[in-house]
Amino acid sequence: MSSNESLANLLKEERRFAPPAALAAAANVTADAYAEAKADRLAFWAAQARRLNWATEPTETLDWSNPPFAKWFADGELNVAYNCVDRHVEAGLGDRVAIHFEGEPGDSRAITYAQLKDEVSQAANALLELGVAKGDRVAIYLPMVPEAVVAMLACARIGAPHSVVFGGFSADAVASRVQDADAKLVITADGGYRRGKATALKPAIDEALTQCPQVEHVLVVRRTGQETAWTEGRDVWWDEITARQSTEHAPEAHAAEHPLFILYTSGTTGKPKGILHTTGGYLTQASYTHNAVFDLKPETDVYWCTADIGWVTGHSYIVYGPLSNGATQVMYEGTPDTPHQGRFWEIVQKYGVTILYTAPTAIRTFMKWGDDIPAKFDLSSLRLLGSVGEPINPEAWVWYREHIGGSRTPIVDTWWQTETGAIMISPLPGVTETKPGSAQVALPGIAATVVDDEAHEVPDGSGGYLVLTEPWPSMLRTIWGDDQRYIDTYWSRFEGRYFAGDGAKKDDDGDIWLLGRVDDVMLVSGHNISTTEVESALVSHPQVAEAAVVGATDATTGQAIVAFVILRGTAQDSDELTAELRDHVAKVLGPIAKPKRILTVSELPKTRSGKIMRRLLRDVAENRAVGDVTTLADSTVMDLIQSKLPSAPSED
Repeated sequence: MSSNESLANLLKEERRFAPPAALAAAANVTADAYAEAKADRLAFWAAQARRLNWATEPTETLDWSNPPFAKWFADGELNVAYNCVDRHVEAGLGDRVAIHFEGEPGDSRAITYAQLKDEVSQAANALLELGVAKGDRVAIYLPMVPEAVVAMLACARIGAPHSVVFGGFSADAVASRVQDADAKLVITADGGYRRGKATALKPAIDEALTQCPQVEHVLVVRRTGQETAWTEGRDVWWDEITARQSTEHAPEAHAAEHPLFILYTSGTTGKPKGILHTTGGYLTQASYTHNAVFDLKPETDVYWCTADIGWVTGHSYIVYGPLSNGATQVMYEGTPDTPHQGRFWEIVQKYGVTILYTAPTAIRTFMKWGDDIPAKFDLSSLRLLGSVGEPINPEAWVWYREHIGGSRTPIVDTWWQTETGAIMISPLPGVTETKPGSAQVALPGIAATVVDDEAHEVPDGSGGYLVLTEPWPSMLRTIWGDDQRYIDTYWSRFEGRYFAGDGAKKDDDGDIWLLGRVDDVMLVSGHNISTTEVESALVSHPQVAEAAVVGATDATTGQAIVAFVILRGTAQDSDELTAELRDHVAKVLGPIAKPKRILTVSELPKTRSGKIMRRLLRDVAENRAVGDVTTLADSTVMDLIQSKLPSAPSED
């Protein structure tokens, strides 16, 4: 059948890379883990939970009596911040560097676990002084600075769920997220450094909060020192309030199912989905996978995840996973080409980074910039490379291994989502013979497979839909405030199985290859952007009557946003209008959602029931011959749209 056929149409990759012998011999996790988890999955996860420090040890592992609402370790109690900070200090590791911070302008500071404990305690006391209580939500809108990590841990410490909003989002996007979570306090900064200049952040908060009367205080981190508008009585400088707090704060234990954070992800309807993660199960899996997948040796490794804390990768693999394992890590504020295109490699060399975790988008960009750039730096400290955010093309995988890893490092290509909370499918570096471009196998304790439209497991060599067949500790618990939407979105397509919209195939060995989204969510530079949101933004412009948006394959960003718009009666098509529409989307949704091309058309391809056929538009946008048009109300529309495309200007 057609959708599975297209999903199965994938390259044959014959290259194989065995684990380095030395790494395999000393690996944190060996092949035994698969057998152990298979023999008793719940006992396996109970054992991983014991890697943490619990105030009350759980006696119950999984309660699945009311699917799809899972409870993990429900009678246990723990404090996430204690597990990420205090326990390492108590173990005598207070002098170990937790975070090597590298600012984009070149400023840097090393924060030890002892210093981190003091800063988190002071921030927790400051939040309490400002009236934040257990259960209150706190929104965080910060650049990649250490205060972002401190703020998240301070919230976790007092049991106030945080909602981190990516620092590139617009005021409207911030407002909708603050409103949905009913946040009481917002933490932001005067600005951050990006692409060589100070970019203000607080103005977006000031604008957003005109729609959010419930917010009592705005805590403002000083980063750039730029002029900052001030609302007396509401706004508080972070450094002023934290400096006068005690460095002592006794962490209270919270129930394993107490909410830890909400993280919004684009919905296929305009309203963002607040993905809810709780405490014990989330930390168990984030911590275990960080130790297993990256083979972390906290005494000797220097780990660097290049994600932003605004995305789930930053939550699980900058904050909670690494710190729970006592890791030393690098945190970088800026972009990879500032002040030069070798900045990442300069940082690897400076700190002796041993483990690097980045996105295929970045890797493809580095390839485009040229092999000679990384060649100028000493990257010999690297022993393991990771990939996250979208499927990685085999050629980019091989380039990454060769030019960054010196043809010696294993690569862990990880599949997971905001919703899964932690890595689900990935090679284990000491076990798996890796294949460029494949995430390969579900981790121990995780049950994943590929099914067809009728929910039957597909044979090896076939494609279909990636589903998860058993609950896992770090799974989302619901969509904040909307249990029904949680059921409808993730559990209704295949009975009793979790499906979040990714196509996949199994190769002849049964290994899994991800093929991207099967619905209308575009993946642009590692960010999920819903077509509906971009269409809504375009239609909000006074000269646009209707819009259809598709993600067209793009060599650099994964998918490029291509928009087809129908103008209102009096509007005239012009290059100026096209530029204005692109800027309008950037203002409404943020620059990441800016369409690469916009074509004005007189009609859109629709079924008789009025549904836009985005599949056909994708064919046009990717310059393919148009697929089946039999269900179109008026097939001449497609000829018109196709004839326009070659002349449409594209912005690189």
